[in-house]
Amino acid sequence: MPTVLFVCEGNRARSQMAEGFFNAWAPPGWRGVSGGTRPRESVHPRAVEMMRDVGIDISRQRPKPFDLGVAAKAWRVIAMCTLGACPVDVAEKTEHWDIPDPADVPEARWTEIRDEIASRVKELLAEIRGGT
Repeated sequence: MPTVLFVCEGNRARSQMAEGFFNAWAPPGWRGVSGGTRPRESVHPRAVEMMRDVGIDISRQRPKPFDLGVAAKAWRVIAMCTLGACPVDVAEKTEHWDIPDPADVPEARWTEIRDEIASRVKELLAEIRGGT
């Protein structure tokens, strides 16, 4: 099954939202997974709430460590953090989305961050559907 791996530091907000969007919208046979370079204890409650606001339930997702084996087999690896904080490199299949960690910005920006993640996931899915 083709897989897209979304990675951020804590695996508690950005990459969890991306995984949720991807799995809600992906074509049959595709799956999104996420992992963190330093996974936290739980998904941020605000991330769960914000995704629920757009009809996607990520309440059962849990932070997981970044898995190099999954990354090596993934169709694409999306590093969602700053390069210095998220040193994920799996050769030519890594794409970098420099999206701020919601925990580091005022809560008023969370919607903007969620919507940017949604937009980028839609672009990624358009690429998949286009066969590139």
